[in-house]
This record gives sequence, C-alpha cells and structure tokens, in this order.
Amino acid sequence: MQVKRQIFIGTFIHSSSLTKLEYLHNTAIAVSSDGIIVAIEPECDASKAKSLLVPKLGWDSGPVSVEILDISSQNSKFFFPGFIDTHLHASQYPNVGIFGSSTLLDWLNTYTFPLEASLADTQKAKRVYTRVIRKTLSHGTTTAAYYATISVPSTNLLADLCVSAGQRALVGRVCMDQLGPDNYLDESPEQSLAATKECIEHIASLNQSLVRPVITPRFAPACSLPLLRKLGDLARETALPVQTHISENRNEIKLVKELFPTSATGARDDSYAGVYDAAGLLNDKMILAHAVHLTESEADLISARKAKVSHCPCSNSAITSGAAKVRWLLEKGIVTGLGTDMSGGYSPSVLEAARHAVLVSRHVAMDGDEKAKLSVEEVLYLATRGGAEVVGLEKKVGGFEVGMEWDAQLVGLGVVDEDGEEEGSEGEEGNVDVFGWETWPEKVAKWVYNGDDRNTRKVWVRGRLVHERK
Repeated sequence: MQVKRQIFIGTFIHSSSLTKLEYLHNTAIAVSSDGIIVAIEPECDASKAKSLLVPKLGWDSGPVSVEILDISSQNSKFFFPGFIDTHLHASQYPNVGIFGSSTLLDWLNTYTFPLEASLADTQKAKRVYTRVIRKTLSHGTTTAAYYATISVPSTNLLADLCVSAGQRALVGRVCMDQLGPDNYLDESPEQSLAATKECIEHIASLNQSLVRPVITPRFAPACSLPLLRKLGDLARETALPVQTHISENRNEIKLVKELFPTSATGARDDSYAGVYDAAGLLNDKMILAHAVHLTESEADLISARKAKVSHCPCSNSAITSGAAKVRWLLEKGIVTGLGTDMSGGYSPSVLEAARHAVLVSRHVAMDGDEKAKLSVEEVLYLATRGGAEVVGLEKKVGGFEVGMEWDAQLVGLGVVDEDGEEEGSEGEEGNVDVFGWETWPEKVAKWVYNGDDRNTRKVWVRGRLVHERK
C-alpha cells in the first residue's frame, strides 16, 4: 500500500550499538511514499523542513503531498524503532496467563495441543489471529515471527491477516509427526513436507514482501528424524529461515537424547543442537527459541553455524524452565533477540520481555556471575537491532538510518503537573510518570520498567500507520 511522503520531527532514540542508545534531538526524518527513510536532518524544525528539506528532496512538486508530524515541543514523547518479537505462537494467544502449574510437556498436552487443533476451524482461527495481530501491534511490535498450527488453511489465513493489517511477519506452518495427540499430527514426513510447501507457495502468491514463510519444525521431540531431514533439505533448497525450540526444559533435553541416539542421527554427540545439525537445519537462518540449558559445546556449535537465539524470559520463568545466560550467548558471538513466546509467556509486549530480560540476568548474576547483568540499553538493542538480525532483516529495520524502512513507534510518557496530576486526559499516558527533571536516559529507563501499551501512541510499518491509540 502506498502512503504519503512524510516528515517526522522531534526526538528519535535508537541503538547505535549493543551498549549505547543514540539520542537525536530536534531532528527531522523524511520517509518516502514507499516507506523508506531518505533523509535525516539535524537541527531541523517544521519551518526548516518545509522551506529547506522538502525542496532539497524534490518534494515541492508533483501530485504526492507531504505530511509533517512535529512532536519537538513535547519533551515526554519520542520516536523509537518498532519492536521485533522473534518467537510467539499466534495460535496459543487465547491461553495467555493460563499455563497453570504444568511442566512444559504436560502443558503442551493439557492446554496447547487441544487449542491448536481447534483452529482448523478457520472462523475460530480468524477471531484468534485478528486479535493477536492487533494486540501485538498495539504494543509496538512491527515484526513478529509467528508459529501457526499444522492446518494449511489456518496458516495461510494468518499470513493473509498479517498482510491486511500491515504487520511485518514470518509465518510458519507447524510440522510435527509424533508426540502429539492422534487428532493433531501430520500423517507422515512426506505429508508434512507437502503441506509446508503449500503454505510457502501461498505466501509467495500474495505478491508482497512484508510477510515471509518460515520452515517450522515444532521441536525435535515432535518430529521424526526423517521429517527433520526432509525439512533440512527444504531449507537448503529454498534458503528460507527456520524456526524451532531448543533446550527449554531439562526433561525435554532428556527426551531428545532418548529419541535421537547418535547411532541413528550420525551426529557427533547426542546433544539437542547436534540433532538439528545432523538433519541439516542448523544454519545462519535458523531461529532457536529458549536455549536455556545449552552445553558449552552446543553453544560453540550454534555459534559456528551462525544460528540465532530468541530469548524468552517471561516464558522461561512462567513454566519454570530456567534462566538463559544471555551474556554468555553474546560472548560466544551468538546473535540474540527477544521473544514473548505466548502462551508460555503471559504478555504480548516485547517491552515486558525486555524488562524481564534485565531481571532474569540479575538472577543469573546472583549465582556469582556479576557480568551476566544486562542493562536497559542492551535489552532495547535485543528488542530491535538484535531481533532484526535474528529474523534476517538487519538491513531493513531496527534503527533509524537512511535506506532503512520506517518501522517505528511514537512513545508518550505521562507528565505530572504542579498539583501532582497528569497533564492532559486523565490516565492518557499510562503508568510512567515524568516530573520534568529526568534526563533522557532516565525517561527511557522509566519506560522500560513501567511502560505498557498505553505509552504506544502510534505505530508504523514501512511508513504505513498501522495502529493509533485513541
């Protein structure tokens, strides 16, 4: 969808590195009608934008109008890159918050598989998927790596709805031919592969570039070795991304060792990562969710293959899986992003995942590894540029640079007046209170620890306004 040429003026905040946020004040960013950032002009107000920047870009003639959004006078508002959720199950959204006291494998049988199976009903699936797309957009998630179900029509519907809503997404049909209930399994490796190809072809037929297919073996225990190998061959043939789970839970790891002995896989060892590697799946386009209990050799293998990790702190805590050692992963050279992992995780907010990533890192540090602690700056990097690299979009999104696409959110914080009341509409800006004496890093920290969707005023994907809080 073509949009107007746009100029945004105000404060822009993004990650310039893992440990540093860059603050661009009194700046104008010009976005073309196809959603590409074409100019970043410092010390530019609305007057200069109209008199200098518009002519400089050649936008002062022709039928396409220029829209200007100026927030420079509002010190409680800023533009931030859209969040990238590198791991979530769209089909499980109705179950957020009801994971109960189950362990991972019990939780799958009690809650997950029955719900996913029921979404073969596309009317029910439309209701669920429409809501999860709207909900994630409202929290500033401009890109989502979605798992659907084993149903081809349901998976195709999710892709259609993402395109319609304007959300950037990876959409994967779940592949599983063992471990699940009889009514929710692929019939054979061959049937699973054929169904996956149907979904890939459907997304290709949509003739757009926002939504991409992703090969999705649920996790090793749910897939036979022949199926994993067929999906590995498909990954090589198509160069498509792959997403799955790894080392989330100790009982799950034990099960992998039982199901995939080295005598069958030909792997160098019986590790979880070794199974994926032997199947030809472990490559630089693979997204591995959780990675809580990786061994040293597994991490070295993942790093060598340049596979990526989606850190899901809310889910890992909620299901009592464990605390992933993110600093250790980063030091191994493993690219890492954040995932909400609904419905193991209870929130659609990547901002929530960011604050929990900070807290989980402090729990890791309590075991004696002081350097394990992550900073606000680091988790915001994981939520944006790190996530972009995980899903293979690092050249397109995750920051504000000329040539990148305008995937962004306008964040507004609550300003407290002299009477201790919030300025403007009551409760308009949510749970973050700004008194006026905070520095910008302090404002951002308040947002990370206290913010929610009420602070997400507007959201754009490739220049298109896809969410606005009324």
